[in-house]
Amino acid sequence: MEFNAKTMFIAGHARLPQGMAAKSVYETLTITAEVDVKYGVILKASATLATEHGSDFIGRLLRGTSLQDGIDEQIEAIQTYYRGKATNALIAAMKDLDLHYKQIKAAEK
Repeated sequence: MEFNAKTMFIAGHARLPQGMAAKSVYETLTITAEVDVKYGVILKASATLATEHGSDFIGRLLRGTSLQDGIDEQIEAIQTYYRGKATNALIAAMKDLDLHYKQIKAAEK
């Protein structure tokens, strides 16, 4: 299998709130992202929400944004366009993902 060294896979995790459908399947919410190594652009993303539709929606919301610019844009998009119980968990998972991204970039220097 050939590997594309131009992208990396990063995951961010957060606790799910009580009363969510996804809570019966997952203890934590995870946002995963395939990120362009050079520019930090999210090429594809998903989240462990109860429905595929929710996961796809988060993916479309985050796609094309750059982690090099910080995550204010992503957090604002989640707050504005996602209207479910997992808003705070999604934001926390995004912050965790950003922390992992920063650690990876710092280790490369």
